[in-house]
Amino acid sequence: MAILSEYEEEDQKKVAPPATSARKTFNAALDPSDPLGFLEKVFEFVARESDLFKSDSLVNDVNAVVRMVKDKVETEDKKRKEVKIEGNGKADKKIKEEVAPLPVKKEEMKKEKKIKEEVAPLPVKKEEEVKEEKGSGSEVDGENNGRRAPNKHNGLDMEKYSWGQSLSEVTITVPVPAGTKSRFITCEIKKNHVKVGLKGQPPVIDGELFQPVKVDDCFWSLEDQKSISILLTKQNQMEWWKYLVKGEPEVDTQKVEPENSRLADLDPETRSTVEKMMFDQRQKQMGRPTSDEMQKQEILKKFMAEHPEMDFSRAKIN
Repeated sequence: MAILSEYEEEDQKKVAPPATSARKTFNAALDPSDPLGFLEKVFEFVARESDLFKSDSLVNDVNAVVRMVKDKVETEDKKRKEVKIEGNGKADKKIKEEVAPLPVKKEEMKKEKKIKEEVAPLPVKKEEEVKEEKGSGSEVDGENNGRRAPNKHNGLDMEKYSWGQSLSEVTITVPVPAGTKSRFITCEIKKNHVKVGLKGQPPVIDGELFQPVKVDDCFWSLEDQKSISILLTKQNQMEWWKYLVKGEPEVDTQKVEPENSRLADLDPETRSTVEKMMFDQRQKQMGRPTSDEMQKQEILKKFMAEHPEMDFSRAKIN
């Protein structure tokens, strides 16, 4: 215990109260046009009131202070630029969110798909096509690799039969001698093949279909004992057939004219959707923006008008 006491006394003797240094006041005004003059006054004041200028390392010490201040200023400028760039990035992100396409509900997609099956959009015809009258389906279009113009039922009139189509069905008419009984008719309908004719005679039609059909939804009937009427239900109900059976002349599907449902018979919501589809189809064929694209352009114009302080010259908006 005595030894510890002696050490504590020695430690207390070694600890001395810090000496208080006299502080000097410096008064000067900075002229932004002459910053070096201000520094000269500062150095003169420091030389008078301290021993700094008596140090051998004065120049190195002052240079170190200058470099430190310069590095600090450059760091602050860099941070300000990063903050500004980040702000511009958020603004660009907000613009993309404003112009993003509106989500489509599943119910609307189902309804639109159903409408497409029933109502095909009106094609925009050229003046030459408007003036051209449809023939019997036997005219050959030399500009379309031998494809024929469709008859009024969007098919072709062949030598021994004729056929027509809608987007969902194909109808075939085969003339037979008057008074023909149904028991004399042979008609075989398969998924990819059809055979029609009279028993004991070569078939009128016997070939591979353009596309598969739904066999359970196909049937035939004898009309007034004068003709065989056959109905084929397409599996793919979103495409026009180019021919009935393989080896036949092809139809120019660009000249097909689908029958439109009566818009007046549709409910207001369905009618609005149909009219929108028909409008968008015509706009696409003329190389113009659709209704959705026009809506996005209006939203972008409104946003740009509300934010005139922003620069959109380099903005890339899809």
